[in-house]
Amino acid sequence: MRHIAIIGSGPAGYYSAEAAQKKFGDEVAVDIIDRLPVPFGLIRTGVAPDHQSIKAVSRRYEKTNLGDNVRFVGNVTVGEDITIAELQDLYDAVVLATGAPHDRVLEIPGSDLPGVIGSAAFVGWYNGHPDFKDLNPPLDARSVAIIGNGNVALDVARILAKSEAEFVGSDIVGHALDGLKQSGVEKITFLGRRGPHQIAMTPKELGELGHLERARPVVEAEDFPDIGDDAMLEPGMRKSVNHLRSFLIAAADAEHKPVEIAFDFFAMPIEVQGDGRVEKLIVEKTELDKDLRSIGTGERYELDCQMVISCIGYRTPPIEGVPYEHGRGRFANSEGRILPGLYCVGWARRGPSGTIGTNKPDGFAIVEAIAEDIGSGGRKEGRAGLDRLIASRGIDAITFRDWKKIEEAEIARARSGSPREKFTDIADMIAARD
Repeated sequence: MRHIAIIGSGPAGYYSAEAAQKKFGDEVAVDIIDRLPVPFGLIRTGVAPDHQSIKAVSRRYEKTNLGDNVRFVGNVTVGEDITIAELQDLYDAVVLATGAPHDRVLEIPGSDLPGVIGSAAFVGWYNGHPDFKDLNPPLDARSVAIIGNGNVALDVARILAKSEAEFVGSDIVGHALDGLKQSGVEKITFLGRRGPHQIAMTPKELGELGHLERARPVVEAEDFPDIGDDAMLEPGMRKSVNHLRSFLIAAADAEHKPVEIAFDFFAMPIEVQGDGRVEKLIVEKTELDKDLRSIGTGERYELDCQMVISCIGYRTPPIEGVPYEHGRGRFANSEGRILPGLYCVGWARRGPSGTIGTNKPDGFAIVEAIAEDIGSGGRKEGRAGLDRLIASRGIDAITFRDWKKIEEAEIARARSGSPREKFTDIADMIAARD
């Protein structure tokens, strides 16, 4: 029997567990360990609440948990309740699937001013992550600057710009919806160091901006290269640029909408300024060199804003005893192998790149590596040893059956039109199980 522990219950963790089931059949026992009492990681607290079709992938992960050889062990913090070394003593393979839940630091002067928020915190706030339920972003801001030109930046802008009616069917948490209903935001500005041809926003998500009830996307014609150059782009990028060009055409028809979402290309934030809170952002104009890298031109201007949301990437938190690449914000590894018996997968291996689906081949590849390394397994205790440690330390571990009770309670307390109202406090989650 092979015993595998997977740390993290997001997509990377569940795809790895599914791969282990398919590879080893009944000759494997997999424990998926998570510090939260609820599973699914990024699907629950990262995917935008108005993208329910994407969140539906969790049904696939549920099927993985229905087998006898995979179980969920929630409310257990690796590095505090139990160490990596202890897990390595208990399991043939330990797989770190912790994702990259921490914000990459915005390293410019003034980034510590109240009103500067990382996207992990802001997304966690509107998605009901217990770590960020008390964030209280300054929604009295008239103008918001969003640093970044990727899909997370799009999600943040769309959530800020939507009307209350447009949240019907979503699972945005009540405290966020109440705050947004009182929002004073009139202008949202994306700042990106490069131009439309280098945008990291994907077509489907970008196209949604053109259909918001009360917000209009605005672009500047002078930021675009000649339209003939679009033919050189790969198809997905070309679709994204087509959306941007369509915003030029539709601008006049959308003037009645009160919220403006502006694209500020070739713009590099260099300082946040304000007296006790954010008041403005100092921006330097950029241009592209021959390698399409952005370089500053020395020309600066001020952008009025009362909140700055940094969407510049994420990093994996270090764990004591695990080699770590601080420059890349991920565990040090060679094709997922860290140390003998210790592996990583997903964003913890690659850094924050790719889509949810990217984690599937990643998970299957790491299981192939495990199969090559451990063969038929050893004489380690696996879950019996983990249960003994948990019991000896008085840890209140949560099972998948417990999670289903928590989920039932969230569904029961949902507002009209919403699939659930998430618990945002860990104690409330655990109480709902009983």
